[in-house]
Amino acid sequence: MSAKDQQALQTQAAQGDAKAQFFLGLLYCNGRGVPRDYTKAREWFEQAAAQGHADAQYNLGVLYDFEKGVRQDFLTARQWYEKAAAQGHAGAQNNLGGLYEFGHGVTKDSVRAYMWYNVAAANVTGEAQRDVAAENRDEIAGHMTPAQLAAAKRLSSQCQTRQFKGC
Repeated sequence: MSAKDQQALQTQAAQGDAKAQFFLGLLYCNGRGVPRDYTKAREWFEQAAAQGHADAQYNLGVLYDFEKGVRQDFLTARQWYEKAAAQGHAGAQNNLGGLYEFGHGVTKDSVRAYMWYNVAAANVTGEAQRDVAAENRDEIAGHMTPAQLAAAKRLSSQCQTRQFKGC
């Protein structure tokens, strides 16, 4: 990215453009054209997320989930993932499955983990991401009773019918 393009992005972000704020967050998060700075990334993601930008919400969840520039906080990660998941963000849905599978910030719950993995697998657009979500779903299914599996499938269907709201 040229210095001129970066300056234009900076100006758009400062004027409240959520997409520009998100992209600046990504630049700082990945150290592309700027030094890697998770604090600045978080600040830009927070501004975009406050405007309902699902990718920014997901990325905030990732920062808190994996302790990138912030103290690890699974509860905060879950809250951001839930906001993005309600907008159909498959990555956030998959990561919610992981939180429920391992009991990070929530009570460990195989049924809800399966539900989120299954929803993500059905919702994701990329083949590699779909494979990851499906593998996660199938792995946890191997540790569930038939009754748990039936309940998880029912919840998955309900979640998709409600377009991811209130899952």
